[in-house]
Amino acid sequence: MKEIVTEIAIIGAGSAGLSAAYQAATAGADVLVIDENKLPGGQLFKQIHKFFGSKEHKAGTRGYIIGQELLQKVQDSGAKVLLDSLVYGLLPDNSMGVISGGVNYSVKAKKIIIATGAKENYMAFPGSTLPGVMGAGAAQTMANVNRVLPGKKVLMLGSGNVGLIVSYQLMQAGAEVVAIVEGGPKIGGYGVHAGKVRRAGVPIYTGHTIKRVYGKDKVEGVEIAAVDEKWNIIAGSEKNFDVDTVCLAVGLNPMTELLWMTGCEFDFIPAFGGHVPLHDESMETSKEGIYVAGDVTGVEEASSAMEEGNLAGVCAAHSLGYLNDSEKEKLVTEINDRLNTLRSGYFGERRRASKQKQLEDMKLYKESLGETVEAQEAII
Repeated sequence: MKEIVTEIAIIGAGSAGLSAAYQAATAGADVLVIDENKLPGGQLFKQIHKFFGSKEHKAGTRGYIIGQELLQKVQDSGAKVLLDSLVYGLLPDNSMGVISGGVNYSVKAKKIIIATGAKENYMAFPGSTLPGVMGAGAAQTMANVNRVLPGKKVLMLGSGNVGLIVSYQLMQAGAEVVAIVEGGPKIGGYGVHAGKVRRAGVPIYTGHTIKRVYGKDKVEGVEIAAVDEKWNIIAGSEKNFDVDTVCLAVGLNPMTELLWMTGCEFDFIPAFGGHVPLHDESMETSKEGIYVAGDVTGVEEASSAMEEGNLAGVCAAHSLGYLNDSEKEKLVTEINDRLNTLRSGYFGERRRASKQKQLEDMKLYKESLGETVEAQEAII
């Protein structure tokens, strides 16, 4: 097994990982980014819509352009990027097993930043395994990255931002979106995205779910039905649509497998997608030297992921002595100000409260460790 030694290893070349790499490498650290995909950039290169919000968060700029700019900054910083490479294990000594080009490597780093992102949730129903049923993210990749239309007549399940945005992008690519179906009592995403698809004539059925998808060897149609407050199907409310594709936008789940291997402590926060690693204000987990950033810490948005990546990169570089305390504090204050802006307002309230719980639970965990040590010393 060949060995690679670096100061900071970053797992994941998406928005969070690249941001972390830029900050750490710019500070002077030796940085290696590892990603299993053939191209870096993660979700940013699937996002052809314009971001909105503040100037600091690239309002008015399309996601893939933000990705190109970020990738160029990382290349200019001197950070190394190892693509088409799978991290398959993380050992207690913070070394990792990597397969790249058919060769096994042991990568050893002083600090590790895990920015593995999130994966799509799935939903089971009669016909859910038929060809033509897919995640909304998969459909977005096909259309925006591979330039392949996943289907001509599409029904979208889920009215969060992913469901709304991908529906509109599929229409831009030439598909007909016959309906958006939402199990909750109201639309889950931003009004600006819902307004765009509604103005395009797409009906949104709230309080409905998929009852079944039917077809012989592929999707040929879908039956939806209304649900009551306990999510039971209401008999007689069924509606049928002729479609060849059903997209599922029913949430994301943080990709925490490597963190479980390390023995990191976790929280369970439904608003963040389920089990998420505890971390402190520096993005360091309960395992010393292992940091996290982006959706693996709790599902938010690309802008938040980039800022958490910035934070992890700055703090990891500081821990190695590449930034002094005042330099670190200046950068951290600026990043946190931008993060607080992203988590403000009506739509940011749940994410802000969830992140605060995550940080507070980390403090409680550290306090419990101190109490345990004191108890052991008392016994001795």
